[in-house]
Amino acid sequence: MTLSQKIRAAVFPVAGRGTRFLPATKASPKEMLPIVDKPLIQYAVEEAIDAGATKLVFVTGSSKRAIEDHFDSDPELESALLEAGKHDLLQTIKGIVPDGVACIYIRQGVPLGLGHAVLCARPAVGDEPFFVHLADDLIAGDVPCLTQMAKEHDRHGGGVIAVEPVPTEETSSYGIVAVDEADKDRIVRIVEKPAPEDAPSNLAVVGRYLLPGAIFDKLETTGRGAGGEIQLTDAIADLLDETPIYAYAFNGERFDCGSKLGYLKATVAHGLEHADTGEAFRKYLSEVIAD
Repeated sequence: MTLSQKIRAAVFPVAGRGTRFLPATKASPKEMLPIVDKPLIQYAVEEAIDAGATKLVFVTGSSKRAIEDHFDSDPELESALLEAGKHDLLQTIKGIVPDGVACIYIRQGVPLGLGHAVLCARPAVGDEPFFVHLADDLIAGDVPCLTQMAKEHDRHGGGVIAVEPVPTEETSSYGIVAVDEADKDRIVRIVEKPAPEDAPSNLAVVGRYLLPGAIFDKLETTGRGAGGEIQLTDAIADLLDETPIYAYAFNGERFDCGSKLGYLKATVAHGLEHADTGEAFRKYLSEVIAD
């Protein structure tokens, strides 16, 4: 990789069933759960496009057709909005995927984990560096997280993984990294969901990665790890001696929308900031709290 190599591809692993949100996700993908007026997956796509991605690779599973439909054109709806004079809404749906950006859908036939989902994207990505974006982690900030990571990649040319500190008792829910004492950002160890007593630090990997194409060769030979799945963390661990990978403490607030509480927090935070709802919603919440 060169310092200035542009990141063109973003991979979205969206094959999971979202069982925590049943029955809402029985027939609709969890990535289509709305935060105010946009589904989670649209926030993810907008973040990737802002960071320069022009190739959006969705690794899907059964019952995920709604994601493809969302990013496809809908001439009937567009015509109805045009006839009704709803031009603002028309531009909103026509601009979901800008010109020059391609959507590619790859089926993950067997759910063998995040590492396997990323490996499924290899035919579309090739050997270039690429983003991996987990839509469950919604990150709000003045500068989108992937854009921050792309700038970090420009600075040193290595892989970049977004991290944030977590309470020690929660390390068993995350991949945990340790960084070099001399070079505080370079990752020297990464462990998938360690018990608190075994965790190398409290720096947890969150749902943003910028990875070199070399990760695919590692994933090809990575056996099943925690949970009987092919873990992306294990492949990254195998790559550390060959390619520098850096931990990046992003600027922004992360909402874990894979949990009900995190999803509710994200909805409230975005509702308060939304141009159409913010003022009235803030007043409503004040009245509810007062009661």
